[in-house]
Amino acid sequence: MEIVEAVLALIAVCIGFALVARRLNMPYAVILVLGGMALAFVPGLPAVTLDPQIALAFFLPPLLQASAWRTDWRAFRANIRPILLLAVGAVLFTAVVIAVVAKLLIPALPWAAAVALGAIVAPPDAVAAAAVLQRLRIPRRIVTVLEGESLVNDATALVLYRFAIAAVAAGGVAIEQAAFSFVLVAAGGIVVGYGVALAAAWVFPRLKDTLLVVAASFIACFASFMAAEAFHLSGVMAVVTTGLVLGQKQHATLSPQSRIAAVTVWQFVEFVLTSLVFILTGLQLRAILDRITTHGVGEMVLLAVALSVALIVARFVWVFPALYASRLIPSVRRSQPPPPVGHAVVISWAGMRGVVSLAAALALPLDFPERDLLVFLAFCAILATLVVQGTTLEWVIRRFKVEEPGVNGMAPEEAAVRRHVAGATLAEIQRRAEDILEGPVAQDLLAEYTDKARVFQGVAKGRGQAELEARMRIRLAALRAGRRALLDHHQDGKLDDELLTALELEHDLEEIRILRLLGAAPAH
Repeated sequence: MEIVEAVLALIAVCIGFALVARRLNMPYAVILVLGGMALAFVPGLPAVTLDPQIALAFFLPPLLQASAWRTDWRAFRANIRPILLLAVGAVLFTAVVIAVVAKLLIPALPWAAAVALGAIVAPPDAVAAAAVLQRLRIPRRIVTVLEGESLVNDATALVLYRFAIAAVAAGGVAIEQAAFSFVLVAAGGIVVGYGVALAAAWVFPRLKDTLLVVAASFIACFASFMAAEAFHLSGVMAVVTTGLVLGQKQHATLSPQSRIAAVTVWQFVEFVLTSLVFILTGLQLRAILDRITTHGVGEMVLLAVALSVALIVARFVWVFPALYASRLIPSVRRSQPPPPVGHAVVISWAGMRGVVSLAAALALPLDFPERDLLVFLAFCAILATLVVQGTTLEWVIRRFKVEEPGVNGMAPEEAAVRRHVAGATLAEIQRRAEDILEGPVAQDLLAEYTDKARVFQGVAKGRGQAELEARMRIRLAALRAGRRALLDHHQDGKLDDELLTALELEHDLEEIRILRLLGAAPAH
């Protein structure tokens, strides 16, 4: 019962901190970490320790798959070069920089241990990035690159981390062997993830039950990760691949009911796991400090500041040449013009670290050289990037004028798509209007669909937005009046609960659709 009570208490605290973050207009990830740190020193509260295996095997797979599931594959593929430059190149470069700085500051630290520290703190975290980026309105390409990077970079860092651990144990490792194994581990993870995704995509439509499909989506997530890890391949690449493939196939393999239910359930799971990850990160501080006994406070602060600054600066040093040097190649310059400087600054500054770094640090062997100090430095790097970069990223975006203005009304691109869809539905009704049996019914619907196609055509051409909004406001008012009548009917005892639930669902879905057309966010 104690673990159940602890989890429920932490979730309740997370909800409170999330409300505080909303009131302060700050990223809730930052408030959760700081709140967890404060709770760690409350007298009488038991010390909370985070099992690194649980962090990697329980928290990471669903959070990565959820992010990969909603990733735009076409945009991901179109930006694969900058994504890989960050997810592979920036991670390796940052790891080397941190290893050199750590070796200079701690001469007794073995090179392999210094590289392990670099691998621990090198990858920006998918969870941390999403927790900050979802609040901001920035160009879609930047979001695609940052989210794509955070999906792939964990695999690079964890493979390098494994080799560094092995090098400490064995006294060294051949670079050629490490490079070959890196490619093999990553490619093997992709193969496993793709296979699990194909199997899941085959199973989903045959389950014919929304609850079973949603449950199977979680099984696919963990099966992909664990199968890859069982063969000593990249579980991160496996689960990301599974999420990307299933995200593309969901439109053909899931029913409308299953898609709606899956989105709702996964959003809830993402919130709970993300919140627990960040608050548990903060709660680790007391246990980490208790184990540091061989270094003075001033020395630890100096080391933490130096490595955190090196971590932030290293990303700038890599990003700017990576984004602009390639434009010296004529073919690249023609296909991809150089981005504004503000875009490079935002990408450089959006390097928040999170749960993967903490879990990797805590997973260091107990006899690892300077283990407790390395864990402390990793925690400080997470804290520095989350608090410093997470709280100032919005200011940086506005300072460099990267934030996109809000769209008033429906975007012309969306209106054009809706006009196309309305035209297809209208053509089908017109075809059925000529049928002997269905013709009279189709004729009754013809005016409604002709009018809908006309309205969207007007919006697509830059006019008709006011008419569309007026129509939706009237529909919304009428829909809510109908819902009130439905509830009154139920309160009078003329409607049972089962029928009320079914009819209310129809009203709810229609209201969500109308609010979407009006550009308003439905109440969650």
